[in-house]
Amino acid sequence: MDEPFAITLDVGSSRANKTGSWRTERPVYVDLLPPCSGACPAGEDVREWLYEAEDGAAGYERAWRRIMAANPFPATMGRVCYHPCESSCNRGQLDEAVGINSIERFLGDEALRQGWTVGVDVPATGRTVLVVGAGPCGLAAAYHLARSGHTVTIRDAGPMAGGMMRFGIPAYRLPRDVLDREVARIVALGVRLELDTKVDDLDAALRRDGFDAAFLAVGAQVGRRAHLPAGSAAHVLEAITMLHDVAEGERPLLGRRVAIYGGGNTAIDAARTARRLGAEEAVIIYRRTRERMPAHDSEVREAEDEGVLFRWLSTIKHVDGGVMRVEKMELDDTGFPQPTGEIEELAADSLILALGQDTDLSLLDAMGDVEVRDGAVEVDATMMTGRPGVFAGGDVVPGERSVTVGIGHGRRAAAYIDAWLAGLPDRSEEVRRTAPFERLNTWYFSEAPRSHRAQLEAARRESTFDEVTHGLAPDTALYEARRCMSCGSCFSCDNCYGVCPDNAVLKIGGPGHGYEIDLDYCKGCGLCAAECPAGAIEMVPEQY
Repeated sequence: MDEPFAITLDVGSSRANKTGSWRTERPVYVDLLPPCSGACPAGEDVREWLYEAEDGAAGYERAWRRIMAANPFPATMGRVCYHPCESSCNRGQLDEAVGINSIERFLGDEALRQGWTVGVDVPATGRTVLVVGAGPCGLAAAYHLARSGHTVTIRDAGPMAGGMMRFGIPAYRLPRDVLDREVARIVALGVRLELDTKVDDLDAALRRDGFDAAFLAVGAQVGRRAHLPAGSAAHVLEAITMLHDVAEGERPLLGRRVAIYGGGNTAIDAARTARRLGAEEAVIIYRRTRERMPAHDSEVREAEDEGVLFRWLSTIKHVDGGVMRVEKMELDDTGFPQPTGEIEELAADSLILALGQDTDLSLLDAMGDVEVRDGAVEVDATMMTGRPGVFAGGDVVPGERSVTVGIGHGRRAAAYIDAWLAGLPDRSEEVRRTAPFERLNTWYFSEAPRSHRAQLEAARRESTFDEVTHGLAPDTALYEARRCMSCGSCFSCDNCYGVCPDNAVLKIGGPGHGYEIDLDYCKGCGLCAAECPAGAIEMVPEQY
């Protein structure tokens, strides 16, 4: 029976006339990089694990395992990552970005509840690797190296693993039992964890113990001090030291009124911690404006909710005996703060310095072939130093410093170390085109307001280290996962199949590989590409 005229656009059936010869362009299925994945410092394939999570309870473990292919800390990162993936999410231009970070936390917590584990599925290589530093970067590298079959030893000077995740991030943001269980999962792979074992001389350690390779990930845990005039009665602390002491169960004596000098996330953490330790007043002194403050907006808002005060455009000139002299600043045309000469006095029982951190690289003193410049280790494109077989990443190399960046460095370094040990060429990651918002046909996506995580009441937060932000409920996590628009990748919606006027789209398989174009009949009208919700079809010039 002849097909309807509305489908064939001609009398009779279009399948009887091979219209492909009319074509000047042809449709091609593409798999573009979604901007969320492109923005993830840890290297997660965000779109793919969200796709698995859309299947609900049946897909949660698959989604978690896809995350674990890149990041061994989903429950931790679902709490402390500042989610640049969401800032890049195309859905943010339609209504609100997908709550990627909250879904990751849900999956990470579900894995802890269900006891999901990972294993080593490859034969042992017999090669040994030393990882110096048990922070996020070192732990991530050890995880991936162990799963590649190598024997890994981590040495850390501290009493517990976790680095800045444990000693720099307060418990109200990251409960310690969550971190402990995710670290234990890494150790269970056979990783040897040697705590209270500081590596003072990396060259000697390698020669003495015969490691085949080493990865340096000591982190930046030395607080940077300012040349601040202070009298003998001044009570001045360093933020990292204070947070470290609190993490170990100590309660430093701060007094009733506490000033914090700095504008980063560490300054915010120090101020919020001071409030929880009993300070009636915690004020952050910063020499620029809020708009130029490097701390994340969400942290600043939560601090304000908890009663933390801010003095913008201010710098400390002198501190002594419970009184600080503060000078008012103003920004010049370049945005740099300039002194005004206007001085005020501010009462404070203690001052906490939060001016950044440096790395202790004295363990490299005997390695003349490892170059250190401006307090950072120089590495090549494969993260290897000037000493063959010695790699470095995280806070000790130039670049952005964050937990997520450290985890990404650990993953990449493990791949480079694995290739170097095997004598294989460098494993360069594929450079893929990103799927822009303009490629999507958003008409097909219904309005779906974002679900936000609930928080502990501000009044309770000021006096307890209980976790501030709650996780998503299962039905909310499922709803949020289904808001993903699968940017740049076919998800087998059948739109192309349904709108093709020549029946030239053929179904051949499963999601992502479900169609092919019958070029005998495709005349290159471009309707399939125009109507693809995910922008996974593009028109390319025909070449006969």
